[in-house]
Formats: sequence, C-alpha cells, structure tokens
Amino acid sequence: MLNVIREMDLLLIEKCKKGDRSAQQQLFNQYAPKMMAVCRRYVSNKQEAEEILLVGFTLVFSKIDQFRNEGSLESWIRKIMVNESLGFLRKRRSLFLFAELQDADGETGPWPADSDLMTEDLLELIASLPDGYRTVFNLYALDGYTHAEIAAKLGIEEATSKSQLSRARQLLRQRLDKIEGRKLKKSAHDGKSN
Repeated sequence: MLNVIREMDLLLIEKCKKGDRSAQQQLFNQYAPKMMAVCRRYVSNKQEAEEILLVGFTLVFSKIDQFRNEGSLESWIRKIMVNESLGFLRKRRSLFLFAELQDADGETGPWPADSDLMTEDLLELIASLPDGYRTVFNLYALDGYTHAEIAAKLGIEEATSKSQLSRARQLLRQRLDKIEGRKLKKSAHDGKSN
C-alpha cells in the first residue's frame, strides 16, 4: 500500500514539474488539509494561516523540481509550510523570545497518561500559547526539531529555545490541570445530582 501511494506521488510530482494544473490541484487537495493544520499550529488566525498555506503551495509548485525523492513528499511540503509560518511570524514581529537561563533546564515531564482530553482540545491549548512559546513547542514537540536546529532557524540561543519550551510546557500543564479540575468538579457535582 505504501509503495502504491509513493508511486502515485511520484507520478503526481512529474506532472506538477511539467506545470500540469490538474495535477497541481490534485496535490493541493491531497495535502492542503494536513498542511492547514500545520499552519494553524503556528498562526492561530485562520485567515492568516490560509494565506500562509497558499504562499506555501505556490513555493511547493515553483520548487517541486527540487524534491529529490528523499523522504516523503508530505514531509517535504511540511517543511515548506513550517518555514513559511516562521517567516510570517518574523515579518509580523510577534515572535518574542526572551532567554531566562534559570528556566532553561527546568523541563517538565510528559503529559499525564490518564488525561482524556481530545486532540482538538490539546491543539486549542497549544494555539492559545504566546507566539514564542507556541513556535518553539511546535518545532520541538510536534515537528521534531532539536534545540540546536530551532536556535539556528529562529536566530536565538539554544538556551532560549530550551527556556521557551519549558515555559510552554509549564503553561500548558497549568491550563491542563485547570481543565482537569473543572471536569472533576463537574463529575462530582453530577454524581450528587443523581
């Protein structure tokens, strides 16, 4: 099945390299929903994320001949979308990253295993983070970049990346604990009502 998908992608890529509009539309339709989710993780405003998506796909089509069949097409497109999102944040100058070295090593542990939050709830919590925290969290936790790569990509110190991740996790944990607390209160209240 994976080989069939890969062959379909390769055929689509070849058609896109030749400027085939229907192939470009098919590629867009196939990957746009996932890539929109990537853009929305970095930019919470839907219209801005749509703008990034369109600019990103314009780049995909203009640089499709640079895709070397190393890794998946989806990963290649995702990198373009991440870079476009970061570029948008830089232009908007809302990416405030401040180093506080005392927090750099204080990373918190993983999410509680018993949390029953839905993926959409977690993505909404992530989207509510300040831009700098959200950007580093997305790059590290969701897109798999190292702190060194994040530092290079954002033009910050590695310690700043670690600090931002730590603060993002702390803020997410606080918000998660608050939500879990509300659910427990509601559950206890509902139990008394019955």
